[in-house]
This record gives sequence, structure tokens and C-alpha cells, in this order.
Amino acid sequence: MAENRALKGSGLGAKSHADPSGVELAPRQEIGFDCPKGHHFAVVFAEEAELPTEWECPRCGETGKRSDGVVSEPKETKVARTHWDMLRERRSIEELEDLLAERLDQIRGEDH
Repeated sequence: MAENRALKGSGLGAKSHADPSGVELAPRQEIGFDCPKGHHFAVVFAEEAELPTEWECPRCGETGKRSDGVVSEPKETKVARTHWDMLRERRSIEELEDLLAERLDQIRGEDH
């Protein structure tokens, strides 16, 4: 019969057995957020961290905005390029007219 041996240990997420004396925490800052449903919550960030302007509300999952009124700069939106725009980057109107004429000649030659 196999022996019944249980592994004993601390496991993941267990408390550290290291001595906490002499440990200096990095400077931190707390930023408040307000969600559209009226919940207020705060998140702690490192002092040198780039601070977000939005954060997911831990209660309801809505996107909360910063309580201090800081908003993100609007992102630059690119105009969608059409097939025609991309084609015009590669070919001039004269080239396109020549290609069209060649293709039409081919098609007309196949019909007759």
C-alpha cells in the first residue's frame, strides 16, 4: 500500500517570514475616484507612477473619474483611409487611367 504523505508548507500568498524591521516603503500617494453611480474609492500609487485619469470601480465595475478633476488629454484620432486613398498613394491619375484602358482593351478583346 502507498504511504499517505501530505506536503506541508506555507503555500502561495502566505505571510513572509522575513523580519519587517528596517524595511522602508517607497513613497506613495492616494488618488480618489468617483464612479457614475456615486461610489467614491481611492487607489494607492507609487509617488513616481504615471497617474491614470480613470479607474474601474471596485463595487460596480463602472469607470470612475478622478475626484480632483484631472482629465486625460483627448487622443488624436486618425481619419480612416479608404481603398482609394491607399491606391492614390501608390499611383497617379495618369497611371490609373492607363491601367484602366489596358484592362478595358483586354475585356473587349475577350468578348469579340
